[in-house]
Amino acid sequence: MERRFAPYLQAFLRVWHEQTGSAAAALSTTDGRWAVVSTMVTAIIAGSIAWLAADTVPSSGNRALDADRGRSLMPYDLFMRLASQSGPQHATFAAFGPSASIVSNPAADSTEPEIPLDNALAAEQADQDGSENNTRTITLESGNTLVGALTNAGVSAQDANAAVMALVKVFSPRGFKAGQSFDLTFEPVQQSHVAEITYTPPQNSASSDEDSDGDSQSGDTQPAGKLLSMNFSPAVDRDISISRGADGAFTAQDVQKKLASKMHRAGATIDSSLYLAAMQAGIPADVVVEMIHMFSYEVDFQRDIRPGDKFEVLYNYYYTPEGVAAKEGSIAYATMKLGDRTVSLYRYQPPNGDPPDYFDSKGQSAKSMLMKTPVDGARISSGFGMRFHPVLGYTRMHKGIDFAVPVGTPVMAAGSGVIKSEGPAGGYGNFMLINHGNGYATAYGHLSRFAPGVHMGSRVRQGQVVAYSGNTGMSTGPHLHYEIRINNEQVNPLKVKVASGRRLAGKDLRDFLVGRLHVDAELAAMPLESRMADTGSDLRAAKD
Repeated sequence: MERRFAPYLQAFLRVWHEQTGSAAAALSTTDGRWAVVSTMVTAIIAGSIAWLAADTVPSSGNRALDADRGRSLMPYDLFMRLASQSGPQHATFAAFGPSASIVSNPAADSTEPEIPLDNALAAEQADQDGSENNTRTITLESGNTLVGALTNAGVSAQDANAAVMALVKVFSPRGFKAGQSFDLTFEPVQQSHVAEITYTPPQNSASSDEDSDGDSQSGDTQPAGKLLSMNFSPAVDRDISISRGADGAFTAQDVQKKLASKMHRAGATIDSSLYLAAMQAGIPADVVVEMIHMFSYEVDFQRDIRPGDKFEVLYNYYYTPEGVAAKEGSIAYATMKLGDRTVSLYRYQPPNGDPPDYFDSKGQSAKSMLMKTPVDGARISSGFGMRFHPVLGYTRMHKGIDFAVPVGTPVMAAGSGVIKSEGPAGGYGNFMLINHGNGYATAYGHLSRFAPGVHMGSRVRQGQVVAYSGNTGMSTGPHLHYEIRINNEQVNPLKVKVASGRRLAGKDLRDFLVGRLHVDAELAAMPLESRMADTGSDLRAAKD
């Protein structure tokens, strides 16, 4: 040890020796020991009181100390205001908090206390009040109007009417269907900070009940905020938005998505029906229906198709930029291999503006004057000829073909012509007769209803839906009774010979053959798409 510290050490040892000696002398007697204990107890009590008193002193400017205390304590004024919102009885729980929580901050009435807990509460309340715009999705219900749906969602009547007035410039509200959804954006409703909550106690309990009842009745009518925009998609390839401008007026914008066309080559082996096999191969339902129409003149879907037959189709479909299927295109080519017979059809658009048609490889139209099957997916339940009548109970001539189909199945005109009869006709039930000219006519019985806009004297085209199958008249189950009449005499639809369609010649034939070669090249370059599905699926369910 250095010499310069020796005097200090000797002085410290001398003082310590004297004090320990005095303490030992004091503790050697009973009175001395009690004096020491009482002095220590008094010091502990005084220190505790001083510690608790220091916690009740208002902010002294030491921000570090204030911040540390603010982590666990809430100003008493704020606590009492919050507690009073749930009822005066809840305010009594303030007495059980820390002592600092029941002391009012003198600065609370003039300035907002800079306490982390209060700041956190304020930030949380700001988020709930909606520092960002609020969004909501509504659905148009059956029987409701768009204005009604908007007002029900909290939009003011003035904004709802103004938005609809802007919408009608690009889209008619009559085009809405039940279930259409709308995305609404609102400006948030400005609410007061929690520290500014005021509460005036009711004069009596009766008035309190009345106030609470009134609040419950008017709570659902509070506005959701100022409407800023509304967006919806009436079709997969179309988006419409209505937005509020800086001047408060609404403007509508209609955006048509650019669709991309994609070619598909698909096919499968038929194990039950053409429709089910096509659906299992992943072909869209509308393409399948078009394919059935193509072959309905050449193929009897009840008698000609057998398990093991095959088909193939080349078609295009349109997709949105997001890759969502939007709408069907057209079938460029389709073929069916039915046993030893192969039927192949190509699409051709005449340059003179006539509608497109399907022709075989030599340019012969697939259409004949009459279709063999006027309903899709039909099963023949009763053929032409003598049979035991299930209602009359005796054998008589059945002068038509019965197709077993569910009630409501669309019935197509077997050929172009004029409707000569429409309405109830005894055992036929609801009945329709179409005159096709040259002595040919077709009849349809047991219908449930007729297609809109079709009536006696109407001209219809081949394949047009003119009625819907049913179970009216003398019938034991839902089906379609179909007749072909030549010079007003019923003949067997399965055996009748009818005139064929047009045959291409000249420039039309040359253009068709060039197009056919192009389709054949596409078929050779594309892979065959195939996707199997549940073979037990119902035909009508798959179609829907």
